[in-house]
Amino acid sequence: MSGLGTENLEKLKGTTLEPDDRLELLTTQTECSFVFHNAEGWPTGVVMSFIYLDDRFWLTAVEGRAHVKGADADDRVTVIVSSAGSGLPGRRMVAARGRVTVHRDRETIDWFLGEFTTRIQPEGPEAWRKLLDSPNRVVFEVVPVAKPVSHDQRKIPGNGRGLAEEPDRSGRTQGPAKTEDS
Repeated sequence: MSGLGTENLEKLKGTTLEPDDRLELLTTQTECSFVFHNAEGWPTGVVMSFIYLDDRFWLTAVEGRAHVKGADADDRVTVIVSSAGSGLPGRRMVAARGRVTVHRDRETIDWFLGEFTTRIQPEGPEAWRKLLDSPNRVVFEVVPVAKPVSHDQRKIPGNGRGLAEEPDRSGRTQGPAKTEDS
C-alpha cells in the first residue's frame, strides 16, 4: 500500500516516537488521561495533571474519588499523553499501561507536592502547594509494565492529513510530499 499520509493511513509501522522524542513529550506535557476501572468494572478515565520522573508517572487526587477507589480495587491503569497544548511541534501521543500504587504516607505526599507544584507552576508554587496539601490528599505512582504505544505524526508524509506538502520535524510544510515515485 503506497501513499501513506497522502492517500491512506492504513499501515502506520515506523511512526512510533523515538525514545528521546517520547521523553521530551512526557517531560514537557503536564496533562494526561488517566484510565482505570470504575466500581461497575467499566474502563473510564479522567483528565489529570501529572509529572514524569524516574520512568514513572506521578499524579494526585483526593481520597474518595472514583479514580482513587478504582486504583485501590484494580491497580491496572493506562496513562495517555498527547502533545496537544504542550507547545511541542507536531502531533505526538503515547499510551502506557501500568500498575498504580496509591500513596497515603506523609513523606511521599511532601516530596510529590514539592516536585509537582514547582514543575507545573514554577512562578509561585507555594500557594498552590498549600492549597493541594489537604487532609485527604493521595499520590498515584504509575509504573509502566510494557513498552508504551506511541505515535509521531511528523513521520507521516503529508502530515497524516493528506497535505500535498511534506512537513519537517516541527510539523511545518516544506514542499511537495514524497511519493514512491519521487
